[in-house]
Amino acid sequence: KKFSRQILTESGRLIALVNDIIKLSCLDEGGTEMRKEAVDLYKLAESTVQSLMRVAEKSKVKIKLTGEAANMEGIPSLLEGIVYNLCDNAIKYNKAGGTVNVDVKNEEDSLVLTVAGIPEEQQERIFERFFRVDKSHSKEVGGTGLGLSIVKHAAKLHDAKIELHSVLGEGTEVKVFFPK
Repeated sequence: KKFSRQILTESGRLIALVNDIIKLSCLDEGGTEMRKEAVDLYKLAESTVQSLMRVAEKSKVKIKLTGEAANMEGIPSLLEGIVYNLCDNAIKYNKAGGTVNVDVKNEEDSLVLTVAGIPEEQQERIFERFFRVDKSHSKEVGGTGLGLSIVKHAAKLHDAKIELHSVLGEGTEVKVFFPK
């Protein structure tokens, strides 16, 4: 039982890695087969936050969504990937009892997430493929190390700008600005 459980866990990680590499390959090629359509960024964030509630509860982290409808033209699967990967990282690297705040504003079409602190000298590297700030417990945290790289490429495909503000021990705020 022990070995079959471990095989299942590791094969799941391998599948996630392959899927993330495929996503990045599509994004590197410009996502030409993906079509933009009308999307309400708030509703998309709402469903993504709902899907991560259990993960957040398991990590003893609260996840809250605020904001308003923010209609835009975009590729729904990529926009969901942006929200999901930022929220997932915010949960994984948060402290027990912490909070992830997701805010969608219409005036600047921005998505704001608060995540655990990232050392200033490593902030420019967090969007690199396979980069992890804390490699010591990467297996227990899970993931492929590609999530934020996917965020970067998906944002670029939407002509979005990413800003990162971090204070060690207090948290990190990531803003994604989608052009109107």
